[in-house]
Amino acid sequence: MEIDNLTALEARNGLLVDMTNAKEVAWRNPNLVPYTDAIGSCAFGRSEVYEALTRFKRFSPVIKKLFPETEAMDGIVESELVDIPKMQQAINGRYYSELEGRLYIKLDSHLPIAGSVKARGGVYEVLKLAEELALKNHILVDKNESYLRLLDEDARELFSQYTIQVGSTGNLGLSIGIMSRALGFKAKIHMSTDAKAWKKSLLQEKGAEVIEYDSDYSEAVQSGRELAAKDEFSFFIDDENSKELLLGYAAGGRRMKYQLEMQNITVDDNHPLFVYIPCGVGGAPAGITFGLKQCFGDNVHVFFVEPVQAPCMLLGMVTGLFNNISVQDIGLSGKTEADGLAVSRQSGMAGQFIRPFLSGIFTVDDKKLYHYMKALWDNEKIFIEPSAAAAFHGPAELKRSRYTNAYLRSNNLMDKLPNAVHIVWATGGSLVPDDIRIEYMKEASSRNVVK
Repeated sequence: MEIDNLTALEARNGLLVDMTNAKEVAWRNPNLVPYTDAIGSCAFGRSEVYEALTRFKRFSPVIKKLFPETEAMDGIVESELVDIPKMQQAINGRYYSELEGRLYIKLDSHLPIAGSVKARGGVYEVLKLAEELALKNHILVDKNESYLRLLDEDARELFSQYTIQVGSTGNLGLSIGIMSRALGFKAKIHMSTDAKAWKKSLLQEKGAEVIEYDSDYSEAVQSGRELAAKDEFSFFIDDENSKELLLGYAAGGRRMKYQLEMQNITVDDNHPLFVYIPCGVGGAPAGITFGLKQCFGDNVHVFFVEPVQAPCMLLGMVTGLFNNISVQDIGLSGKTEADGLAVSRQSGMAGQFIRPFLSGIFTVDDKKLYHYMKALWDNEKIFIEPSAAAAFHGPAELKRSRYTNAYLRSNNLMDKLPNAVHIVWATGGSLVPDDIRIEYMKEASSRNVVK
C-alpha cells in the first residue's frame, strides 16, 4: 500500500524517523506478553511441533542415504552449538559492548544439505509433500513402514510428475531445490535480483530450473505463486504464508534444549538465555523463536536483526500494518548486501504469529556485516556469510542501546547477566565458494570500522 501521510505515522512512533533515514535502531516490543498468555492464543502448539520432529525422524534413513554428510547425526538435520569466547572479546573491544555471560554460535550456517537455516523449514516442507503423495498413491502403506521405500524407482517416477516451486533471495531456494531434486521432483526456483549468482549456478548444477527477475523478492514470490496455481502438478512453497515452513524451523528451536543440556548449560530464572536471529521475511526466525519459547518460556529473550535498508519485520510491527506496508513506502530501497535479508515486506502470518513472543529488533548497517564476518573468522576461524553475520549486532548493542538497556532493567535481568548465555544464530555460509569468500574478506578489509 502507499503511505500518503507519513507524518501521521511518525507522530505515532518517532522510531520511524530514524528508520526512514536508514539509521541503526533498536526496538523493544511493547506487545511481548508472558509465555503462558501468548501460548493460550497461539494458532498451534506443542503437538504440531512434535509432529515435525517425528516426521524428520521418519525420514532420517532417507536423508542419511541421500546425503552421506548426515551419517554422524544418523540422518537428522542438525548443527553444532559452539562457544566463541574470542569473538566475545572482539565485540567488547571494538564496540565497547560490555557483554557479560558467555557467547555461543549456533552453526545453522553449516547445516547439511543446504548450508543454511533454510535446510530446516525448506527441507521439512518438501519431506511433508513427499510423504503425503507417497501415502495417497500407496507407495507407503502407512507411516510405520521404512521410508527407504521412497528411494525406489516407482516412488521416484511418482515424484517426477510433480514440480515444486518457490520464490527466494537465495538460501530457501537452495534448500528446496536441492531436496526436491534429490527425491526426484522437478524444481522451479523464482529468484529476485538480490540473489547471488553462485546460488543460481549451484541450483542449476543440481538440476533445478532457475527463473530470474529484475525486481525484488516480493515479485518473485508472487510470480511463482501465480504460475504454480495454473499447474495441477505443481506445489508452491510460500515463504510468506507457510505454516509447514514455520513448523520445520520450530523443530530446530525445540532441539536447542537437548543441545544445552548436553553442554551442561542451565536456563532458568537466574540464568537467562538471549538469542539473536537474522530476519528476512520472518518465517525462520519466527519458527525458531516459537520452538525456543516452548522449551524455556519467559527465560529466553529473542531479538531479530535486520538491515537498515530492509527492516520489513520491524516496520510491520511498529506500524501495526504487518505485510500491508513495504520498506519502499517509507523511502527505503530494500537493497542490502545481506541477500537473504533483502525483503521489502514481511510475512504477515509470521509477524502476527510472533508478536507476543518477540523481545525486540535491531537494525544494522551493511558495513558492520563485513566487520562481524571478518572478526569471527579472524578470532574463531568460523566462516559465515554477511547476512548471517548480522546477528552479531544483537549482542554488540544489547547494553549499548538505551531501549534494550531499559528492557534488561524492566525484566530484572541486569544482575543476572553474568550468568547469561547468548546465542548468535548463524543462518548461512558453508556453501559459499572459495573465490566469493576471498571477495568478502577483501571487502571487509576495505571498509572503515563503524562504532
